[in-house]
Amino acid sequence: MKEMTENRQHSTWRYRSPVHGIFRSAAYLLLLKPSIWSVLSVKVHGRRNLRQLKSGKSYIVIANHASHFDAPLVLGALPQRLSRRIATAAAADNFFRQWHKQLPTRLFFNTFPVDRQRGRGDEKYKGLASELLNRGVPLLIFPEGTRSRSGLIDEFKIGSAKLACQFQIPVVPIALIGTFDAWPAQEKIWKSGRLPVDVVFGEPLVPEKSETPEEFNRRLRDTIIELYDKTEKRGK
Repeated sequence: MKEMTENRQHSTWRYRSPVHGIFRSAAYLLLLKPSIWSVLSVKVHGRRNLRQLKSGKSYIVIANHASHFDAPLVLGALPQRLSRRIATAAAADNFFRQWHKQLPTRLFFNTFPVDRQRGRGDEKYKGLASELLNRGVPLLIFPEGTRSRSGLIDEFKIGSAKLACQFQIPVVPIALIGTFDAWPAQEKIWKSGRLPVDVVFGEPLVPEKSETPEEFNRRLRDTIIELYDKTEKRGK
């Protein structure tokens, strides 16, 4: 048991390292963000809702997921004090099997592997999200589990709600609007023309003590749908 704990501590060190955080922030701000912002017309709403969040504390950021643009947009729209240490959930079976996929996602997104194989994946990934939160590393999770093939917001998997209830920490709901039109999941490359996208931050939500993970999960999804609908209507 002691050896397992030491191994887990070692495995989370990279996510907590201030030096790695500074290096990632520089790489993202100097390379990736300017590239993404140059091919899209980005509007960010609701940053004032993030003022109560403190760096160095655990929290979870969630968003609807319809495009490869989603993770870089969220990280680019977050204030740097909040994005520097955040770890992004990525599918172990997609991004952690081949080094040429693993290295860039680790560099820019501080990715941690999530097993989508329902118990058939690698044992070493289990409990990593909890360990990161326990050590003060905030997480970015897309609760739909994969990109929407229709552009509609699919049902949420319960993992992020369970973690929030377990640790009694805030969850930041984000609505991403226009990313499906800009780069649909079925396409190999984005559409040209700097299509408009909106990143909408809602107020952080904390699970009620009497609220089950299932109930909180529904509230999170309903909040993102409401943010999406309100912003989309204002834009018409």
